[in-house]
Amino acid sequence: MSTTEKKFVYDRIPYMVAFEEKSAFKDTYAGPSEFVALESHLLRPIDAPSKTVIVFMHPIGGGAYLPMVSALAKKGLHVIYCNSRYRGTDSALVMEKVVIDLAACINDAKQRLGYDKVVLAGWSGGGSLSLYYQSQAENPTVTCTPAGDPPNLTQANLTPADGIMLLAAHISRAGTMTEWLDASILDEDNPSQKDPELDIYNPDNPNQPPYSDKFVARYRQAQIARNRRITHRVKQRLAQFKNDGLEHEEFAFVVHGTMADPRFLDPSLDANDRPAGWCYLGNPKTVNNGPVGLARFNTLRAWLSQWSYDDSHADGLECAKHISIPAIVIGNSADDACTPSHTHRLYQAIGHDNKELHEIKGANHYYFGQPQQMKEAIDHCAHWLRKSKLIE
Repeated sequence: MSTTEKKFVYDRIPYMVAFEEKSAFKDTYAGPSEFVALESHLLRPIDAPSKTVIVFMHPIGGGAYLPMVSALAKKGLHVIYCNSRYRGTDSALVMEKVVIDLAACINDAKQRLGYDKVVLAGWSGGGSLSLYYQSQAENPTVTCTPAGDPPNLTQANLTPADGIMLLAAHISRAGTMTEWLDASILDEDNPSQKDPELDIYNPDNPNQPPYSDKFVARYRQAQIARNRRITHRVKQRLAQFKNDGLEHEEFAFVVHGTMADPRFLDPSLDANDRPAGWCYLGNPKTVNNGPVGLARFNTLRAWLSQWSYDDSHADGLECAKHISIPAIVIGNSADDACTPSHTHRLYQAIGHDNKELHEIKGANHYYFGQPQQMKEAIDHCAHWLRKSKLIE
């Protein structure tokens, strides 16, 4: 594979990965109840054959046209972006089923497309997913979802990847959302009932940026406590359904206030080059109760699998301890979603020394409008792939 500065032209080939899966109930909108179809894109450089492919998957997908994905193909690298079955919505998303989706994509890449090696590319929320997948492929331990439902990953025969790239990644969906949770909300049924000393968007709050260590510690504990209160309610309702003989019954609910991390208002916390009063979705005060905030719309099983601080199996830090493949971790110094502590915690959690860590100065979360920063990140990836003998 070429390592020059030549920009490769590539074919973008849309295709489907389809497989049968028996399920007691349907949690996605379209298609037969026992059929899963994953929308995928293969970016195949012309005149650059390779037996190695980089595979992206994010729990809710939608990143096939991100700058990083196309830039890797222009570098001469073969890339697959595969959407999970939950493309575009996570209200019923179960991480264990997403692991099964990623397995189907990897098997298709090897068996049908003919690739010998697969490198996982964990972008943002895809980082903890990739770590979860690889840890279970190497040492399967998860026999059911946190709600006690299939799939059993110890019986899934997951194919291990050959390398992993963690790119602008956060530690986990559960951990990240808890760090962003509005700690001031006291009543889930009446979100206007708030602790005024924890309401960071209240101008009358005596606690203002730059925040004291004491306030931040109190806020973090209140965030975890709120997550646990929601989890308790979820488990109570599931238990009641089962006691009533309603084994597959579900319940939908809204979580208000999920974009209230003190770091958004005080950039001296977990400091990097990001601006104050901003997050990757815009003004965090607006996003806090807007429709695109993390964990806004939920079901019981999805909450336990994705968002429960204590119950989700997809903890990137824990999963990273159990992988043995070469790893590269790349953080962005102006990232307004995944701050430096996430980058460094992931790197430190990887339980071996065959790993690299890089930070791209001035880069935002997506590299939008930043071709130089993008080039630097891609160059690091290409060099690491060659050094790790993952490409020729």
